[in-house]
Amino acid sequence: MADRADIIIHGGTVIDGSGAEPFEADVAIANGRIVGVGHNLGRANETIDAKGRIVTPGFVDIHTHYDGQVTWENRLMPSAAHGVTTAVIGNCGIGFAPCHPQDRERLIRLMEGVEDLPEIVLTTGLPWSWETFPNYLDLVASRSYDIDVAALLPHAALRVYAMGQRAVDREPATAADRALMARVARGAVEAGAIGFATSRTINHRSSDGKQVPTLEATEEELTAIAMALKDAGSGVLQLITDFNDVEADCAMLRRIVAASGRPLSLTLLQLHDQPEKWRRILAWIDACQAEQLPVRAQVSGRSIGIFLGFELSFNPFMHGATWQSLSALPVEERLGLLRDPQTRARILAEKPGDSPFEVMLRNFSNIFPLGERPDYEPTSQTSIASEAARRGLTPEALAYDLMMERDGRGILMWPSTNYADRNLGPQLEMLRNPHTLCGLGDAGAHLGFLCDASLPTFLLQHWVRDRVGERLALVEVVRKLTSANANAMGFKDRGLIRSGWKADINVIDFDRLNLKSPRVAYDLPAGGRRLVQDAEGYDATIVSGAVTYREGVATNQLPGRLVRGPQGGPT
Repeated sequence: MADRADIIIHGGTVIDGSGAEPFEADVAIANGRIVGVGHNLGRANETIDAKGRIVTPGFVDIHTHYDGQVTWENRLMPSAAHGVTTAVIGNCGIGFAPCHPQDRERLIRLMEGVEDLPEIVLTTGLPWSWETFPNYLDLVASRSYDIDVAALLPHAALRVYAMGQRAVDREPATAADRALMARVARGAVEAGAIGFATSRTINHRSSDGKQVPTLEATEEELTAIAMALKDAGSGVLQLITDFNDVEADCAMLRRIVAASGRPLSLTLLQLHDQPEKWRRILAWIDACQAEQLPVRAQVSGRSIGIFLGFELSFNPFMHGATWQSLSALPVEERLGLLRDPQTRARILAEKPGDSPFEVMLRNFSNIFPLGERPDYEPTSQTSIASEAARRGLTPEALAYDLMMERDGRGILMWPSTNYADRNLGPQLEMLRNPHTLCGLGDAGAHLGFLCDASLPTFLLQHWVRDRVGERLALVEVVRKLTSANANAMGFKDRGLIRSGWKADINVIDFDRLNLKSPRVAYDLPAGGRRLVQDAEGYDATIVSGAVTYREGVATNQLPGRLVRGPQGGPT
């Protein structure tokens, strides 16, 4: 250990990320590394009093969409507010590199449609100082952040780069196309990409309504790219797919993993129209693991859906003529008009259309108030429909009034997946499975209707401390958020509190940990809007040995850097 540490975290309860039982110890940090865990560790330039606190490794978020934000911003919020110290971008095959200059608008439309990032934000913010993926990585590497960033090569960008309009038209890749994509993929991994990501879901569309270019990519195309990663000697695979034919899709994925040897993680959800299908997919993953095939599922710890509100992208009345006349107004002017009883009466009198989306937006038995202290596991009795009946109101009137709370910024929650049973029992099963990873926070995306970047705080607060019913062990949730995710991405240098490991650490007042209600910030390029969510209870977050946040307030430290490729363990 160094003669004098930079920081000693004193007297905390260490949850070391391995799943082992907690223990009381000091943690010494020097030169960006942990240099001691124990007692009587000597002197330090700074001491952090952690008595009564838990001390954990920094959290590794393996599913984010900060691909644009990393080019114009140094602070990757809201992830950093929830103890995240490493984030993986490029998920779902959506991103901005590689890209020929003539294809920039195509990729912007794709990101706008799939991930709800407004075109004006992207057009204003993206510097477009790259063409190849290594160029893009060089730009990210030239910048400093409050957390570390690692990048997956996005399939949609790769396909458009190789095939142009034919990719957008979803034509099959020729042998020459596949060879080009393989060469680019290998070069990307050799330059520092940690892997490759793709999408095969009909839910992903560009802002002009076109389905994602990778939707029908053939097994030959996916295999060619996976084999390129094998030739490069590293890289993970990430996938979202609809599993329309579970047996056929699983068989294809098994062949790709078996041939390439590259680890695969895929999105696993409970679909409301097929609420048991996830079990078949998870059973297949268990079978793959039994055969030593590295397949895992990325799961969320709560429902996924849409937030509804008068300041957000969606609300139950958005298709009505009155709302349409207000929607383009500045937000304060719009909210002022919504307070007018006559406006309220007109909106409530308008009949909804019969399109499937409009019907879902008015399905008030599946819409719930989120509340000032967010309730992500509400019961059927607390739905808008049930509560309106108790109050003698129409569901529409109650929904309107709840959205007008908090000065017009009240939020309703419409869970579209992971909540078919009106409880999180299936999520409990998923989280307990040894072959699942904590992911799907989608930080940096869905900015006008979702904020799941807060999942680390939610997992600790809800699943360990506050849930009524079965809970999860603190050491297991921390392991899932830290070493399990780090190892799955090939990061052997972080995720544990042990001597020699990277000093990414959270000091948390677990008793005071509190997830606040989402709020809208207008801090993107061109004044763009995004949902953010704050938390209480993070005494300090440390990245590479530098304190980046104290009590949720940013310091002047920006130690985060690009993580190029897999990282070896401490020497």
